[in-house]
Amino acid sequence: MDLPSTMRAVEISEPGGPEVLRPVTRPVPVPGAGQVVIRLAYAGVNRPDALQRAGAYDPPPGASDLPGLEGAGKIVALGAGVTRWQIGDAVCALFPGGSYAEYATTDAGQVLPLPAGMALREAACLPETFFTVWSNVFMRGGLQAGERFLVHGGSSGIGTTAIQLAHAFGARVFATAGSAEKCAACTRLGAERAINYRDEDFVKVLQAEGGANLILDMVGGDYIPRNLKALAEDGRLVQIAFLQGPKVAVNFAPLMVRRLTITGSTLRPQSDAAKAAIARALEAQVWPLLAEGRVAPVMDSEFALDQASEAHARMEGSTHIGKIVLRIE
Repeated sequence: MDLPSTMRAVEISEPGGPEVLRPVTRPVPVPGAGQVVIRLAYAGVNRPDALQRAGAYDPPPGASDLPGLEGAGKIVALGAGVTRWQIGDAVCALFPGGSYAEYATTDAGQVLPLPAGMALREAACLPETFFTVWSNVFMRGGLQAGERFLVHGGSSGIGTTAIQLAHAFGARVFATAGSAEKCAACTRLGAERAINYRDEDFVKVLQAEGGANLILDMVGGDYIPRNLKALAEDGRLVQIAFLQGPKVAVNFAPLMVRRLTITGSTLRPQSDAAKAAIARALEAQVWPLLAEGRVAPVMDSEFALDQASEAHARMEGSTHIGKIVLRIE
């Protein structure tokens, strides 16, 4: 397939707010060994994109400097050694960067087929959130059926995914959110209790239930010591972001007395092999649930590629429920 030499993209002109996102023309990327090039129809918008835009989350070595960690479209070029995929395959993929563009390249192991019956728009919202939730809640956090699971930011892309997956695998799900509308969305998705953090204390709610066996947190700050109080004995706290900051004073004595575990991860710096292992687990364990309609991405809004700054403003305004996408075609 003959590809054009240039493409439309959105770059970060300098560190700053949403206004620093700028439409540009860039060369179409060329796949390296083991990579594919995807012509994107849609790209998901995620919090790490905003962190990169602000100058706080650099791309890994060798990755595109363009923002964008997920998207869906069709494969248009194959690097040496790629055997599973063919030109023309409709796929979604995790990217190390670069999906705010018409074409982007990624390792072939981070590519997944579209779940049966799912459109490209919805599939573009799967990789970043589903890779993050699966690797942190199930692989790292070890969530089991019957356990009490608390997710903060329940109406976010991560939150709506975590609620559905935890519920589908038999956990008792609790979620925090900041409005009655967001709490209602959490309960519709499978949370047995949604806690409006503006007028309820999640610590007291979870303690009354016997404590959380697992907490997924992206808030940080003063939530960290409160999370530890909300855990059951032998409970696990998995940290994936710090919207309120990474530094806080914590008394570690209860960690020993109550045998608590604190862990966490960030997806982007992990190796291609690690991300490929997550992709294989998702395809085996979660893609059937998506095909059956038991789990689905929650869609908030859609913006054209050259409206990326408006999409970021929407995300950072924290009024959204679910995922925001950029329409690229």
